[in-house]
Amino acid sequence: MSDVLKPSRKTPPPEMAAISPPLSPTLKLKKVPKELSPEESSEVPDNYVSYTLRNNKPRDPITWNNIFRELNYLTLFILTVTPAIAIWGLFTVQMQWKTAAFSVFYYFFTGLGVTAGYHRLWAHRCYNASRPLQYFLAAAGTGAVEGSIKWWCRGHRAHHRYTDTELDPYNAHKGFWWSHIGWMLVKPRFKPGTVDISDLSKSPVVRWQHRWYVPLILGMGFGIPTMVPGLLWGDFLGGFVFAGAARLTFVHHSTFCVNSLAHWLGETPFDDKHTPRDHVVTALVTIGEGYHNFHHQFPMDYRNAIKWYQYDPTKWFIWICSRFGLASHLKSFPDNEVRKGQLTMQLKRLRETQDMLEWPVDGEELPVISWQSFQKQSETRPLIAVAGFIHDVASFMDQHPGGRNLLAKNIGKDATAAFFGGVYDHSNAAHNLLAMKRVGALHGGMAHGSEERMIPPSQKLRVARYNEMGSPYNSSTALSDGEGLLGY
Repeated sequence: MSDVLKPSRKTPPPEMAAISPPLSPTLKLKKVPKELSPEESSEVPDNYVSYTLRNNKPRDPITWNNIFRELNYLTLFILTVTPAIAIWGLFTVQMQWKTAAFSVFYYFFTGLGVTAGYHRLWAHRCYNASRPLQYFLAAAGTGAVEGSIKWWCRGHRAHHRYTDTELDPYNAHKGFWWSHIGWMLVKPRFKPGTVDISDLSKSPVVRWQHRWYVPLILGMGFGIPTMVPGLLWGDFLGGFVFAGAARLTFVHHSTFCVNSLAHWLGETPFDDKHTPRDHVVTALVTIGEGYHNFHHQFPMDYRNAIKWYQYDPTKWFIWICSRFGLASHLKSFPDNEVRKGQLTMQLKRLRETQDMLEWPVDGEELPVISWQSFQKQSETRPLIAVAGFIHDVASFMDQHPGGRNLLAKNIGKDATAAFFGGVYDHSNAAHNLLAMKRVGALHGGMAHGSEERMIPPSQKLRVARYNEMGSPYNSSTALSDGEGLLGY
């Protein structure tokens, strides 16, 4: 047999082999690569939100013509039928005090399932929970009928990552009622931004609840609140109406207030970059979730309220669980960093006040006058030199508390020693007022070592932004030890 290979369908002639691909029994089509997100590729855009919105087409705007196609009917059913049952029962079913008390208890029971479980344990991993506590919180949270842990936390992590943007499922910039309830009643215009929920997918408790969610909500949402009053004191209907439907309505809107009221009512003591705010009223209606400005700044902290007197039963519940060994590794943000946030906001408010006040003319903008010129001009104007500046005291001659003569005898002279204790050690207010009367800078300025006297007390801790630190205004001001600019 010849050693030379004969051409065949599998082996093309030698002259064609270089340009002929080998044949295979199966035709393999090359996949068109999908457009990768910045997280999947090495390219990092300048702004992830803008990049995502630019590369994702939104749903059509909601109009009267398409409203019925855009409604989320399951959520609409739950959020309308439940309060309707509660209102019907309020007028037709007699409430027993035992049922009322149990309804309040069950409200906190299921509410804590959301605040301590869904929110602080699973969404933010603020602490570690033992397996029994995890099952307890998963079951209790299911009774609030707000979706599974996995679904709820996916949306909430997107809310934190994309706060106040189109990728935020309950964007507060779209209005109070949108962030409170509207976002659930219609299909989202944009798919919520991507987040990592791999830790939840691995959790056996989360998987268990997600798998059995429908039976669990029937049992925890209406079964237990109906059966407990029914079996213990014969009030099945009251249990269904008040501990079931009415309690569920309160739990729903309590949680919804975290998305709406907590972004609308209150103050921003830690940061004002986004809409979250702190207010005790919101805390009262959300089982402690009302200190929302703190929470958005320090989301991994197991607390919402950091002061002992602030209302945060969820924090107390987690702390008590840790005392009994059911919870551990309670995370709290370093106090030093928390106080930096507070200081930043205090400085910003001080800056706003500072910008509304009138200040002395900067030394760099004043004309420089020689001693001879100063004395000559003093013959026609009441000019006095103090701390290297020349002041026109004409409007103050008759208002001087020490009398007109004390000023008159220092006209045309350097009264620095007299002003700073030689005659009277003037108050800070007097120094501030004197600085407002500057009309010139004395050539040669102050003697070395006395520069701090040039600075009015109100300006020794002046608030300055970082980009103002090197400005001519500040460079003209000599700063002594312990005195300077408060920057932010």
